[in-house]
Amino acid sequence: MSATFEEVKAVIVDVLKIDGDEVKPETRLIEDLKADSMDQFFLIDGFCEKFDISIEDDEARQIKTVADAVSYIEKHIT
Repeated sequence: MSATFEEVKAVIVDVLKIDGDEVKPETRLIEDLKADSMDQFFLIDGFCEKFDISIEDDEARQIKTVADAVSYIEKHIT
C-alpha cells in the first residue's frame, strides 16, 4: 500500500470512528462504511486539511471509494 493510502485510511478511521481493517482500496464510502452526507463532508474536509489541497464540490461527489480518494489526492498534491 502507498503512503497516501495509509494517510487516507487514517483520516477515514478518525472521522468515521471505525476499525482500520474495514478500509481497503475497493471499500465504498457510502455503501460499505455507511458514511452519510455529514460524514462525507468531514472526510473531504479531513483530506483537504491532511494533504493541503482543495477539493471542489463536483469533484468530491466523484470520490466514491477509498481508491478514488487516493487517486485524486495523488494527482493534486504538490
